[in-house]
Amino acid sequence: MAQPPIWLVEVQGYVYLAKVALANLYDRAGESERATQLRDQAEGLRARFNRDFWVEERQFYALALQAQNRPADAVSSNPGQALWTGIIDPKNARPTADRVMSDGMFSGWGIRTLSSKEPRYNPIGYHLGTVWPHDNSLIAAGFRRYGFDLEACRVFTAIVEAAQHFEHYRLPEVFAGFERESYGVPVRYPVACHPQAWAAGTVPYLIPAVLGLTPDGFERRLRIRHPVLLEFVHWLELHRLRVGRAHADLRFERTANGTVHAVVVNLDGDLDVVIEDDTENVRKKWDL
Repeated sequence: MAQPPIWLVEVQGYVYLAKVALANLYDRAGESERATQLRDQAEGLRARFNRDFWVEERQFYALALQAQNRPADAVSSNPGQALWTGIIDPKNARPTADRVMSDGMFSGWGIRTLSSKEPRYNPIGYHLGTVWPHDNSLIAAGFRRYGFDLEACRVFTAIVEAAQHFEHYRLPEVFAGFERESYGVPVRYPVACHPQAWAAGTVPYLIPAVLGLTPDGFERRLRIRHPVLLEFVHWLELHRLRVGRAHADLRFERTANGTVHAVVVNLDGDLDVVIEDDTENVRKKWDL
């Protein structure tokens, strides 16, 4: 057991992301000095985080720092959420993603909260090896942030396939972390909330994550950056996607060479839609 005081890995990321986001709002409000202070604080936190939480021997981030700044270095899903916040140093992103998707962590139905190779692992322990859909959605979004598209799609696919085994395709709060190969279905967690708000938000959050949608209501702009589709999805349409006071209908379709082509089908209101494809260095602006 970790000894207090305890600093959790993902919470550092939450604070970092909050400071960065608030700095942008202070800039917009004309308080540039406060914005600069927040950005400096965020960068300072980021530097300390990557120095103190990284465990070189395991090529992974500690679950937490405990008393005397000692790492609690259990392999867990928590550093995956740190990817989502952007606090992780790019040079550590690939080994972090690989560890999160390793055999002990990925059950086939999703990413476990704790590796099956850890002493405290329990596939029906609330935070000790179960699979949380909302946790998986944040981690998959983190994969996309750092350019790990295949990993993001693999997690999204597993979650969609797991949902097919629950009534009304409704994801529960949590389900057991048993290996997919051992059972034909995701094993239910006995007392999981079902429905549950976090779980209900999983798929709606993952869709814009894999499609690369970045809205900016203040600037009346929607960026679509390097969209990807799950392997079994050939096309997808979004209707009346709202950004500010405008609405857009979008269609995404896989081309013959495997890339995903995005098209604005209809636009209602004042909105710039910018489609970016890093692979071909293409930038298109739609103004219908």
